[in-house]
Amino acid sequence: MALFGAARQARRDDKELGKGIWRRTHDRFCRGLDRYHQVLEGVQDEELYGELLVIADELAALLPRVRAYCMAAHELYPSDGMDIPGGNLAAVHRCLSKAGNSLAAAAQAAAMIRLDPGHSDAPSSGSASVENVRRRADIVIEDVADAQRYLETR
Repeated sequence: MALFGAARQARRDDKELGKGIWRRTHDRFCRGLDRYHQVLEGVQDEELYGELLVIADELAALLPRVRAYCMAAHELYPSDGMDIPGGNLAAVHRCLSKAGNSLAAAAQAAAMIRLDPGHSDAPSSGSASVENVRRRADIVIEDVADAQRYLETR
C-alpha cells in the first residue's frame, strides 16, 4: 500500500512542483528536515532531546510554506530543468536553497551535540551547542521569510 501512496505523491509533486529547479529546492529542504529528525531519534539525554525537539517542531512547521512558495514559483516559472529564473524568482530560489542548506547545517550541529562525549558530564557545554543549533534554525526561518517577501514583490 505504501508503494502506491509514494507513487501518487510523486505524481502530485511532479504536477505541483515540476521536475526542475523548484522540485529540487523543495526536496533539498525535505531532506534536511528528515536528517534533523534522524539525528533527533538518536539523542539519549531527555533534556537535550526536549530542547532539540522544540527546534525540530519550528523547522517542520516551515515545510508547508516552503512547498507553497515552490508551487507558486513553479506556476510563475515552470521548470523541468536546472535553469534559475531571473528577477525576484532568482532571489526566491536563493533564499529557499539557502534555507535547505542551513537546515542541513542545523542537523549537523545537532549531530555534533549528540556525539559530544562531554555533553552528559557538562550540561553547560551542551547548552552552548544547542544555541548553535538555534542560531542555524533562526537562519532557516529568516530565509523562508525572505523568500516570501521576494515572492510577494514579484
